[in-house]
Amino acid sequence: MVARVTRVQPAPQSQGFGARLSAARVGTRVSSSSVREMPMWSLRRRPGRTLGLLLLLFLSFLVLRSLVVLAFVPLSRYLNPKVGSCDYEGPVRLNWSTLLPLWLQPRRLGLRTKGPNFMLEDSTFQIFGGSVHYFRVPKEYWRDRLLKMKACGLNTLTTYVPWNLHEPERGKFDFSGNLDLEAFIQLAAKIGLWVILRPGPYICSEIDLGGLPSWLLQDPNMKLRTTYYGFTKAVDLYFDHLMSRVVPLQYKHGGPIIAVQVENEYGSYYKDHAYMPYIKKALEDRGIIEMLLTSDNKDGLQKGVVSGVLATINLQSQQELKALSSVLLSIQGIQPKMVMEYWTGWFDSWGGPHNILDSSEVLQTVSAIIKSGSSINLYMFHGGTNFGFINGAMHFNDYKADVTSYDYDAVLTEAGDYTAKYTKLRDLFGTFSGIPPPPPPELTLKMTYEPMRPSFYVSLWDALLHLEDPIQSEDPINMENLPVNNGNGQAFGYVLYETTIFSSGILRGHVHDRGQVFLNRIFIGILDYKTTKITIPLTQGYTTLRILVENRGRVNYGNNIDTQRKGLIGNLYLDNNPLKKFRIYSLDMTKRFFERLDTDKWNFIPKEPTFPAFFLGALSVGIYPSDTFLKLEGWTKGVVFVNDHNLGRYWNIGPQETLYLPGVWLDKGLNKVIIFEETMAGSMVQSTETPYLGRNQYVN
Repeated sequence: MVARVTRVQPAPQSQGFGARLSAARVGTRVSSSSVREMPMWSLRRRPGRTLGLLLLLFLSFLVLRSLVVLAFVPLSRYLNPKVGSCDYEGPVRLNWSTLLPLWLQPRRLGLRTKGPNFMLEDSTFQIFGGSVHYFRVPKEYWRDRLLKMKACGLNTLTTYVPWNLHEPERGKFDFSGNLDLEAFIQLAAKIGLWVILRPGPYICSEIDLGGLPSWLLQDPNMKLRTTYYGFTKAVDLYFDHLMSRVVPLQYKHGGPIIAVQVENEYGSYYKDHAYMPYIKKALEDRGIIEMLLTSDNKDGLQKGVVSGVLATINLQSQQELKALSSVLLSIQGIQPKMVMEYWTGWFDSWGGPHNILDSSEVLQTVSAIIKSGSSINLYMFHGGTNFGFINGAMHFNDYKADVTSYDYDAVLTEAGDYTAKYTKLRDLFGTFSGIPPPPPPELTLKMTYEPMRPSFYVSLWDALLHLEDPIQSEDPINMENLPVNNGNGQAFGYVLYETTIFSSGILRGHVHDRGQVFLNRIFIGILDYKTTKITIPLTQGYTTLRILVENRGRVNYGNNIDTQRKGLIGNLYLDNNPLKKFRIYSLDMTKRFFERLDTDKWNFIPKEPTFPAFFLGALSVGIYPSDTFLKLEGWTKGVVFVNDHNLGRYWNIGPQETLYLPGVWLDKGLNKVIIFEETMAGSMVQSTETPYLGRNQYVN
């Protein structure tokens, strides 16, 4: 008989999204003044008798517990203990040589090395890990994804920590809601998973600027990922705050964190030999006492090694496994091997193909890694979504921005559904561990809703009248240096530059990343990395020149991260004459931005709308809001917002053709949908139960 795990249910429908999110919060800090004083036991009269009674009760508990366990656990479990599970607030497993209850079990040694093996306390331990990024998954679905990880036979969760999301402004930290790192780690422990934490400060992760805050780039001399004072000062302040949250969750303090990674793939960057020792010391000085690891791919393994830190490798093929294992042996001798990132798929870029890695190849490579005696982490086990504008980019020969979906062709789909990889790997891990994994949870519900037809509209040019007054500047200002957000500049979204011109000519400038050029309200062309000049046609009198610049995502990997400033970079020239007197609008499209576009600012959609424009409609949802995917056929390029949640970008060049809409972000009844469309609008927005990530390539 197969036990069933109840499916993930949305919060009660009578509550709005804010109430549901509030109800989901866990791990609230309690001040010492609010803690009740524990009652005192008086032992003054007969201390010997009282203590003897307590000891008798304790011994009786141990005997009873051992009899219960013996009745249900095979003898082989005692003779061959396995430490493949965290068991922190999890199911009872005899992984220890004592029958002491969990809260009395010693945690002295933690994860350590012994020859070619990892040891957890006194037992050999092989890490079967998987990556899930809490910031890419709705908090209400964390439990579902981690239960599916546990049911796949894995014993360890790995996750990055994105500095740019946790410290959006200098000294202002956000660990709430979907960014509640402590709640995520504590949930992993309750489910029975160990944790390897990858706190950066740089994390790559196909996230904007590799997870570094864009306000760092306000310094014109900034040297990221080095011991440059402006960078280390910011890292120190961030680590002061972050580590105060992380340190209590370490293994030796009773938590699930068994290892911490030092930075990320620094060997392939390596601009400062003192940098990695600095990061190692920064972690240790703030109380990190568990095993430290590095993680490098084939390009950086030789240079990424740090004294006193175990090196691990990142790869996708068996050929790389053989080559990198030899390099590891030559670098650090006989030590445990670990593939910190086995890439189960790959990310997609706008205008490119949808990347797929065959499940049979994945099975063969994972099997080879385990048989070689190596530990492994599946990157990704579940990818999730680049909600909002957080996606990264690559820029080697050509600039390529990552799509909104971080499906990654991973073990679970973007919406957390099972794949052929999941089924095969579950059987494999069960075979190697010798312990049948728990039954997989049921899938979350999917739904196709009635098409949503927008009813109202406001052009960007009309919306400007209701936004904050523009910034007046003699010269263009890049996005990061705009005097907004308490002096921290603008991190994401769009910037609109306006100035007045009096003649035609050749317009020239550096636009990062994509700028639509308008004369008054008439579109005349695009400026980007490849097109740096455009002809301005003959004009009469005073003409308003407008350039709407989109930050499509800062580079997250490579040697050019210091130059990732967005907007107009430097002067803008007309026939070699620098243009002056700019009006600059910060269009970050946050909740606060849309609050200025209240009901009376919208109009009925005209027969021929003026673009760019915002469109407003309502998605009707029944009694049980469920996951869906929005399909924008007929629309060209833009962003979708549902109930104040930024679902991310869409673009008809593909490969992504649907946007994931989590059911937990929907309410029973009417749901507000706003679409910012740059070029051409369709008549409706459809929904589907199946994501569409590439030409003729459905994911299931």
